[in-house]
Parts: sequence; C-alpha cells; structure tokens
Amino acid sequence: MLYKKIALFPSRHPKAQAFVDEAKRHLEIVPLEDADCIVVIGGDGFMLHALHNLNGLNIPFFGVHAGTIGFLMNDVAPQDLRVKIQEADVTELYPLRMTATDIQGQEHAHNAINEVSLMRQSPQAGKIQILVDGIERMPELVSDGILVATPAGSTAYNLSAHGPIIPLSANLLALTPISPFRPRRWRGALLPSSAQICFTICDAEDRPMSVSADYQMVDQVKSVVVEQDRENPFRVLFTRDHDLEDRILREQFSV
Repeated sequence: MLYKKIALFPSRHPKAQAFVDEAKRHLEIVPLEDADCIVVIGGDGFMLHALHNLNGLNIPFFGVHAGTIGFLMNDVAPQDLRVKIQEADVTELYPLRMTATDIQGQEHAHNAINEVSLMRQSPQAGKIQILVDGIERMPELVSDGILVATPAGSTAYNLSAHGPIIPLSANLLALTPISPFRPRRWRGALLPSSAQICFTICDAEDRPMSVSADYQMVDQVKSVVVEQDRENPFRVLFTRDHDLEDRILREQFSV
C-alpha cells in the first residue's frame, strides 16, 4: 500500500522533538484525522498509549525509536522516513479483552496489547482461583499476582516474571504467576489464543488486588475475565530489517 498522507505523533522527549523538526524538512505533514499512516515517535510505552488512544482512526502505525526501549519501534533517520514507510510490512497485533468486576459490582472493560496483570494491593499475598474455558484448573494460587501475555507482550513484563517468549505466529497466550508461594513449583502455562481465562479473587476485601490492561488499572477487583479480541487488531508497520516476528525469535537466544 502507498501511504501518501503521513501524520506525526511525537512524545515530549527532546530526541522525539528533534526528529520532528528534521522530518518536516523532508516531507509534508498532515493532521491526524487526515492521515493514512501515523508515525509515532518515542519509546514502547508511548507507542502503547498511541495505539490505545488513536486506534479508532483505523489506520496503520509506524513507530520511530526515540525512547528507552524500542521493541515496537523502528530505527529510521528523518530523511529516510517516507521511503521506509512505503517499504514496511504490516503486522496485525491481536489484543486481549479484559473485563473486570470490582468489589462494588461495577464492570470495567479494557484492551491490552502486551498483557493483563493482577497484582496484590496489600502486604498479604493474593489468593486466586483460575478457570480456563469454564474448567477449574487451579483452585487457589497464592502469589503476588498473575498475568496473561500476548506473543507481542511476551518479551515485556511476562519475560521479567520468568514467563516464556512466544513466537508471534504461535497462536498462544502465556499464563505466568508473579512470585508464586503456593503451589511453589508452578511456573505457569501456555494456552491456546482462543482460551477464555477467568480469575476469581478469594477474600477480595481482606486481600485486595488490582488488575491492569497494559497501563489501564482497576483497583479492588473480585473477578477478571481475559480473552483475545480477534475482531479489532492493531496494525503496526515494521521495516524489513526490524521484523517483529524475527526479533521475538532472536530474544530466545539472547543472553
């Protein structure tokens, strides 16, 4: 596809602002609502914000690395931006749909590109019942929390919690405990991407837990349902020397 109308969405970082100043010398910039491609300039965290806040425009995103971590970003010089965008390949990232019910009975729904994570909110460990497709797989996990990660998010918080790296095309989700106490030897599970995962917080008032869908947080939850949303993918452009599938595979061999 030929992208003719390009909009820029930079972070406040001086490196991102300098990129914008130089890019404007080499191509014409259009407003976000008129664009057929959005160039997000910053780090991975800023890219997640952009994807969540601007995905309603229904156009692809091209990330430019100008932050701390650039897993979702491309390394591109301002003068090469137009050419690199035209040569880039589209990757569809399927988010997780999180529906949480808090202790007041209020329902909250958010999407997550990387992961949905439950975390304890008190000095006491959380107690969590886990159902997969309506079948109880664990009556009680005692831990600091647990997360469900997409393949794209498997190299982020999931990896730090000792979860597995998942190839982008594997159609799997990672279910990874965070500092498990009981059962002590349980290290998580790999689930088909079609799975519906239901967490019920035991003693939700005495052992409060929060849940986050990427950066979107809900406090004092009593139940959380997580499943993949196949109807609303995020479209992200990657240059051929920064293929996301290959980068995820290479992460498995890094030391």
